Amino acid sequence: MHLKRSPTVRLPMSSSISSSTSRRRAVHAPDTADDLAEAAACFANASGGTIIVGVADKVRGTEAFLGTDLEPGFVRRRVFERTQPNLDVMVREFNYAGKRLLLITVQEGLDVYVANGKAPRRRFEASCLPRSGIDLMRLSDERRGTDWSAAPSGRGVNDIDSTALLHLRSLLSRSRNALMEGVDASTVDLLSMLNLSDSHGTLTSAGELLLCQPLANAKNDVLVYQFRETPGGDVRSGRRWQAPLLTAAIEVLTMIEARIGTIPINLSNGQQIQIEDYPIIAVREALANALIHGDLRERRPVTVEHSSQSLVITSPAPLVSGITPDNILTHPPRPRFPSLASAMRAMGLAEQYGLGVDRMFKEMIRSGRAVPVLSVSEGDLRETTVRFSGGPPNSRIVKFVASLPSVEQEDTDALLIVSTLVSRRVLNAAQLAPVVQRDPDEAQAALLWLSQGAARIIEPTPRSSKRRHPDYRLTAGAVSSLGPVLAYQPKPKSDIERKIVAHVRDYDSINNDAVKRVFNVDVYAARDILKDLVSRDILARTSEQSRGTAVKYGAGKKFPARSRKRNKSTMRPEEGPSLFDMGSDVE
Repeated sequence: MHLKRSPTVRLPMSSSISSSTSRRRAVHAPDTADDLAEAAACFANASGGTIIVGVADKVRGTEAFLGTDLEPGFVRRRVFERTQPNLDVMVREFNYAGKRLLLITVQEGLDVYVANGKAPRRRFEASCLPRSGIDLMRLSDERRGTDWSAAPSGRGVNDIDSTALLHLRSLLSRSRNALMEGVDASTVDLLSMLNLSDSHGTLTSAGELLLCQPLANAKNDVLVYQFRETPGGDVRSGRRWQAPLLTAAIEVLTMIEARIGTIPINLSNGQQIQIEDYPIIAVREALANALIHGDLRERRPVTVEHSSQSLVITSPAPLVSGITPDNILTHPPRPRFPSLASAMRAMGLAEQYGLGVDRMFKEMIRSGRAVPVLSVSEGDLRETTVRFSGGPPNSRIVKFVASLPSVEQEDTDALLIVSTLVSRRVLNAAQLAPVVQRDPDEAQAALLWLSQGAARIIEPTPRSSKRRHPDYRLTAGAVSSLGPVLAYQPKPKSDIERKIVAHVRDYDSINNDAVKRVFNVDVYAARDILKDLVSRDILARTSEQSRGTAVKYGAGKKFPARSRKRNKSTMRPEEGPSLFDMGSDVE
């Protein structure tokens, strides 16, 4: 028996029941069908999947196809009978490699399913694992449409914190998503318009969380912020917040923005743009998603770990059922707490229509950095993490993206294609599909559009152009624009290298500022030149300082040996200023 993900789910994942078990129980059809019921329930409690019966899991080639004598009607009936609530699956037989196989299709369930009286289980990679009590509660609420944030809290308008109410009105006055009549409405009417109170005037759980100070028996942190110079360094600045959540969200964004710097980059058209250390739009969306989808009922806070190298936002609980890091870009939006999400969107703190994650990816690529990394931890206390990589932006990527037509600049698929082709020479639909989280045909359409539309930055390779899904590469113009950014571009010894070698021979070392002045390049191009030479052991860092433009580099292990005949013009002068004496910039 072989289990795999449903073809409607775009990224591969597989698991299995041991083939030896399958063969041993071949004469015990009820037992085998009971195993299938457990596997089907496990898939139904996740996002669905398919099961192929009659295939050995750890055997390759045609020998893996063993076949099965089970009848489709029997398997369907047995799965239905052995699951609670009863789970109906689709079963059909087909032949492959001369063997009769069964294909069982399991849809994402509408409830929480158990099989053979065992505790509900969930999919994790290649296994079905038991669900914890809090997991079961969350899944049951999500499947049945129960919205904790819409339930009455028992608190009234008089419990609202005055500062939080001022923040609410201020945000609504600036939000494009708010109703105009709500800005000047009374507090009671305003809360009703935002669905933060019920018909009796009682605040909902969302209204209490956003606007009220905590009760004496519920004083737990909802948000924690820590800033470090480096990820492993001491905390330089930190703060903890209890409810109201609205005040906490606004204040943490203020703290983050205060520590985000900007770097000017000049475009070819003469325009200068400012690139943030971390695009604040992306950070805001990540924080909003953490606050909306994190399960604060667990009394664990959303945490923000901020340093110059990374910014990490962690929220309690996994992603909403059916959504994974592998499909989050294309899965229809599904908020854990719809009432809370609706209020935050009205205030302008979160995107409408599930565009927030797309925007995070787009803004990071446009700022010349890697896409954010989303992950979900396992264990008793599951968490969802979004990690942004910091450091200087890649100015060539920034300039290249800024040169694209406006439609392509705003298209997530287009930017992901550019980002991917920076690190690999060719790309086809099958390789792109998991990156853009679409099926191969949709990925092919995106590649075709970039090759034939207004941008025309990629082209099919001559050898593959007749294929249904050709291999694509960057055009010569795109390669020229991106230049040394491309990981696969050859980097021959150049005049730049010769001049740097000569300078190090004369003055023993060189730094970023010297490279900028000699070659008339910006700090990032100078950084890339030095980084390349260090990676090839031509240069090596010689100063104790490890960051900034004043870091000094000297001869590395593969520094070219001096020729026997030495020209007097290249002799080190006894006196005279070096390039270091011309001034230096420190990041």
